[in-house]
Amino acid sequence: MELIPMDVGPLNPPVEGLAAAVVLFAVCHLVVRRLLRRIDHVLEARRQASDGVRRQAEDARAQAEAGRAEVRAVLAEARHDAASVRRRAEEEGAALIAAAHADGVRQVDEMLAEAAARIESDRRAAEAELRGYASELAVELASRVVGEPISPASRTPAAETR
Repeated sequence: MELIPMDVGPLNPPVEGLAAAVVLFAVCHLVVRRLLRRIDHVLEARRQASDGVRRQAEDARAQAEAGRAEVRAVLAEARHDAASVRRRAEEEGAALIAAAHADGVRQVDEMLAEAAARIESDRRAAEAELRGYASELAVELASRVVGEPISPASRTPAAETR
């Protein structure tokens, strides 16, 4: 039996073939629809898993950035503390050097004053000792100049007053 009563060639299929095609189309449609549901389900699960991993990655990145910022802050504070410690150490070092210099100058002044006092006392002692020998040395020198021996007892009163 034909669907169209006239002869149109291959465009006029038999009704039995058309019924079989409709049944096969319905079966294929149901199979493909079921398969597409499963594919959609798998794609949705995959998208959710990807989104979850992406969110976890973003959270991890945000935590890493927060940790990095915290480390930077700690490092900046440590650098600041180190600079202040270095500055204090330089100041203390300068103060110690100044104190040592002042102590050295004081010690040098004390040593110079002590040496000057010792030299003065030695000079006085030498002068006192030489005063005892001065008359003898003067007599001996006069004897050499005159060419005759002069005795220390032959002093004149004018020579003693000088």
